[in-house]
Amino acid sequence: MGRVRKPLQGVTNIIRFNWHFYVVATGVVLLLLLIAGFAEQPLSMLSYITAGATTVSTSVSLLVSLYVYDLSGLYDLTWAEAGLEDEGLVVNIHAGFDETSANLKNRYPNSDFIVMDFYDPARHTEVSIKRARKAYLPVDGAMQIVTSQLPLSNNSADMIFVFMAAHEIRDTTERLNFFQELHRVLKPTGKIYITEHLRDIPNLFAYNIGFLHFYSKASWSRIFSNASLLLDREIKITPFISTFKLRKNGATL
Repeated sequence: MGRVRKPLQGVTNIIRFNWHFYVVATGVVLLLLLIAGFAEQPLSMLSYITAGATTVSTSVSLLVSLYVYDLSGLYDLTWAEAGLEDEGLVVNIHAGFDETSANLKNRYPNSDFIVMDFYDPARHTEVSIKRARKAYLPVDGAMQIVTSQLPLSNNSADMIFVFMAAHEIRDTTERLNFFQELHRVLKPTGKIYITEHLRDIPNLFAYNIGFLHFYSKASWSRIFSNASLLLDREIKITPFISTFKLRKNGATL
């Protein structure tokens, strides 16, 4: 179940699924250098400076992605709680691109393990997901679901993982409905792990205006609260990634 990660798979996929951005950035740099070669001062200097800034910004984003996705141990999942009893139900929910099921299954070998895919091309229109789905076939056994109706009974899941996927639900109402469903299916003693980049200073430094694709911690906190979920703790896997460990509001640890 799932896929074994290859060396440099993270940064390679970033380029592969977002190649349009790097084509545009390269084109802009080349155009600026062309202008700088023929223009007079101060336009020539301004063009050189802008080309340099664009090159540095693009390089920084790739280096951060290399660190986060390939060097940081993010996919080792050591931040996930261990010691689940036999026959517990573990649910992994993704948005059409699954990079964690194999490791989660290995981490919880005695659990009942379910993979769910909520990707809907009519609603979740991010071009990188479409390219990822073309490059990687869906994992065998993954259940196709809708975010507003998880095919699980009330209070049935011991652990739920949503890894780099919840932000793909761009509509606020749909996102809230999804978290209300997570609340419904979670056992009173269960845990939810939401892993995301945040719209914060480190990600602004790393991804420039691309950080606007992420949501702030305050935005996530409102969703959690409105879905009657309590933030147990925030795990900073790297300065650029947070995992929110959630439980039902009022549930005991």
